[in-house]
Amino acid sequence: MSEDENNSALSNVKHVSSALRLSICITTFKRGSFIAETLDSILPQIGDGVELLVVDGASPDNTAEVMEEYVARHPMIRYIREQVNSGVDGDYDKAVGYALGKYCWLMTDDDLLKDGAVATVLKVLEEDPDLVVVNSELKTVDMSIVLAGNMLDLAGQEKYEPQEAERAFIDVAKYMSFIGGVVIKRIVWLDRDRVSYYGSLFIHVGVVFQRPVGLVRVIRKPLIAIRYGNAMWTPRGFEIWMFKWPGLIWSLSSYRPEAKSMVCMREPWQVKKKVLLYRALGGYGREEFSRYIAPKVHGFTRLAFATIAVLPPALMNSFASVYCAFINRRARSDLYDLSRCRHSTWLSRKLARLL
Repeated sequence: MSEDENNSALSNVKHVSSALRLSICITTFKRGSFIAETLDSILPQIGDGVELLVVDGASPDNTAEVMEEYVARHPMIRYIREQVNSGVDGDYDKAVGYALGKYCWLMTDDDLLKDGAVATVLKVLEEDPDLVVVNSELKTVDMSIVLAGNMLDLAGQEKYEPQEAERAFIDVAKYMSFIGGVVIKRIVWLDRDRVSYYGSLFIHVGVVFQRPVGLVRVIRKPLIAIRYGNAMWTPRGFEIWMFKWPGLIWSLSSYRPEAKSMVCMREPWQVKKKVLLYRALGGYGREEFSRYIAPKVHGFTRLAFATIAVLPPALMNSFASVYCAFINRRARSDLYDLSRCRHSTWLSRKLARLL
């Protein structure tokens, strides 16, 4: 789509009825193989008061061709193709800016909405919350097996008043690392700092929690099926979950350290069991040790982390798979990861098939 066509699409803002309640905002990059299935799960649920917006961050694959076919058959889709890729944070920020609805559902480009999801969210929006957090289930890449039926801790509340902001942060922030579960009032998003969170990979968490929001609603019923193991950032998992994610959470000044520690550890990389898992997955080695760990540690601790970085990854993969299969039976997604990574062994694949 050219710049003129983008401007034409945006000019529709002037003509939209104030009754538009919800914009389902998908940002996509190199998902030509998956986005059609995502759209097929959403389109039958689109009705009055809802728009479907897709922002393409200059995908070099066949995403544009797939989207052009869908737009031709479904004129209600607004497809905006950017000339350059702004990264996941920049593209979601653009999508909210392009959106026309009072609320924006920050949907992903490879996961699926379950039947009745949009209607359920619209019903909750009648309460005029600032934020809605939508539960999801975790499935294998081919969507054939459920790895976890409820990703959101069901021990939390369904409604948080403004004075319960820290409780809401404790209960939902960890789950909100998944952006597809976020429905936010557009004016709340636009009224907050976003640029500071470009490059964090979790702009939505920074926007929501940089200061308390108003009413927060949680939908406990899973309305999204996550295609687990398909994230483009999987090869960067060690950097993201050991440094970027905790760095973001602990930068939020509106919450006490005790609250932030309930969302994630300040320095999870110090837990050697976690580092061993990343070695088994192939995500931690000499490069990660030199870049992230070596400047922070000395003496015996430095030697321990250096040793982990050179352990045989296939052997560690087998050990970690046995641990996940027989000792920590709740680590089903970790076992799935171990069976699919580049260092998987016949043992990890066998255990994953059995369990």
